[in-house]
Amino acid sequence: QVQLVESGGGLVQPGGSLRLSCAASGFTLAYYAIGWFRQAPGKEREGVSCISSSDGSTYYVDSVKGRFTFSRDNEKNTVYLQMNRLKPEDTAVYYCAATNRRLYGSTWDDVDEYDYWGQGTQVTVSS
Repeated sequence: QVQLVESGGGLVQPGGSLRLSCAASGFTLAYYAIGWFRQAPGKEREGVSCISSSDGSTYYVDSVKGRFTFSRDNEKNTVYLQMNRLKPEDTAVYYCAATNRRLYGSTWDDVDEYDYWGQGTQVTVSS
């Protein structure tokens, strides 16, 4: 059974850090492109970052560049999103997603490209 499980969310003050984890079971993450998405109340789901399966290229939405870092631990079949210098506008439910499609700079943030989704983890940035 294919499953993605996110963890690591929580409440943090502006300027703080969190590390989200996404653990996979039922398939090998290394062979899939993995995306992180977020959805704030009343807003559409937004692509945050992606790591490709083919060459390990990473993509980031402009609003998180320089603050978030995507990494992969193939031995643990887990990916991570390190989030630093968090802002209130980063508040959202964060989801990881996986696809065996080849993604490019123009497609990595398209929710329809992904086949498997986790249940999400809440990140709240507030003082």
